[in-house]
Amino acid sequence: MVNAYILIQTEVGKAAHVANAVREIEGVTEAEDVTGPYDVIVRAQANSVDELGRLVVARIQAVDGITRTLTCPVVHL
Repeated sequence: MVNAYILIQTEVGKAAHVANAVREIEGVTEAEDVTGPYDVIVRAQANSVDELGRLVVARIQAVDGITRTLTCPVVHL
């Protein structure tokens, strides 16, 4: 299982809409509005890195109002 944090920048005024829409996507375990350089932080999980990539590119980035994402896979050192 691969876990990741996905940092999302949105269009002005779209953070709440994006967080609510992303919460409904299978594989997303949490989505929170935040302040700072990113507007929404998502925690997601997938069976592989490839599946995680498909989740981000095909499902999350397709949500209206998202301008940029940064995916941070969790590592266990």
